[in-house]
Amino acid sequence: MQRQLYTAALLALIVVVIATATTILGMTLYQRIVTNMMIMLVLVVSLQTFMGNSGILSFAHVGFMAIGAYVSAVFTIPVQMKGMALPDLYPFMKDMHLPVYAAILLGGIVAAIVAAVVSFPLMRLSDSAAVITSFGLLVVIYTVTNNWSAVTNGPRTLFGLPKATDLGMASVAAIGAIIVAVWFKESRTGKLLRASRDDERAAAAIGANIPVLRWRAFVLAALLAGIGGGLWGHFITSFAPKAFYLKETFLIISMLVIGGTNTVTGAVVGTLLVTFVYEGLRAFEGQLNALNIAGGQVVGLTEIVLSLGMIAILVLRPGGLIENRELGSLFNQRKSRSIARPTTLTEWEG
Repeated sequence: MQRQLYTAALLALIVVVIATATTILGMTLYQRIVTNMMIMLVLVVSLQTFMGNSGILSFAHVGFMAIGAYVSAVFTIPVQMKGMALPDLYPFMKDMHLPVYAAILLGGIVAAIVAAVVSFPLMRLSDSAAVITSFGLLVVIYTVTNNWSAVTNGPRTLFGLPKATDLGMASVAAIGAIIVAVWFKESRTGKLLRASRDDERAAAAIGANIPVLRWRAFVLAALLAGIGGGLWGHFITSFAPKAFYLKETFLIISMLVIGGTNTVTGAVVGTLLVTFVYEGLRAFEGQLNALNIAGGQVVGLTEIVLSLGMIAILVLRPGGLIENRELGSLFNQRKSRSIARPTTLTEWEG
C-alpha cells in the first residue's frame, strides 16, 4: 500500500511540476504542447490499465476516444449552432445541452458501455487473435463515425465545440488517470490479471476468471479513453473521424511501448519522452522545409524517426525503458536501505 501511494504521489508531482513550470513560462505554444501532452497522458495511462496488466495489445483504444469526443460534442455544441454543425441531427437531440464537465464524463460512460457490450465475447481470445479482433473493432468504430452523419457529421469536420480544456483541467485529469491506473494495478483484479498474463493456465487453476478480469480492465480503459477523447475534443474544438484512426493509434501505442508496457511509470515516462521528441522533430522538419536544405519538402521525418526509435527499443529493451519497477518502489527501497544502515559505533559492532 505504501509503495502504491509513493508511486501515485511521485508521478502526480511530476505532472504538477511540468504544468507549473509551463504556466510560469507563459508561452502560448508551450502551453498548447503541454496541454495536449497531458491529454495524451490520460490516453496512454488508460491503455496501460488493460494492455499492461493483461499483456494483450489493443488497437480499439482510439475508437473509444472517438466515442467520448463525439458524445461530449453533441451535448456541448451551443443549441443555436447545432443546425450548422450537425444539420441532420435527430430532432429530439437538438435542444439537449449539458455543462462541459458533465458531457465529458458522459462521453466516458458511453464509451465504457459500448466496450462492456461488445468486448465480453472477445475477452476469451488471446495472442494474435485478440490483437486482430481489437483492430477489427477499431475499424468498426471508425466506419460508424465516418458514416453516421446525423450524430458525427460523417467524414466532414465537426465544429462548434466550446474551448474548455486548458492546462489545469488536463493536468487534473492526468493525475486522476494515474491514480486510477496505480490503484487498479494493485487491486485484486489487477494482480490476478497480471498472473494470467504471466501464466494463463496457472491463474485459471487458482480460480481466476480470466475473461471477466480482462473485461473489467477493458471497460475501465474505455472509460478513461472516452474522458480523454472529450478533453481532446474541447481542446481542439473541431475534428473529423480520421483524427481517431491509425496515426493516433500508432502514436499512443509507441508512447506506451517505449516507456514500458508493464508499469504506470513507464506509461508516464514514455508519454513525456515521445512528446518532447515528436515536437522537436516537427520543429526540425519545419526548419528544413523553410530553409529548403533538402532541395524539396521533407515529409514524414517525424514518423520515420519515431518508428525507428520504437523498433530500437523493442530490439534492445523489449520491456521498455521502465520494465518492471514502479517509481514508488525504487523510492521506498532507497528509504528502507537508509533506515537499515547502521549509524552508530554500537550498531556497527553489533
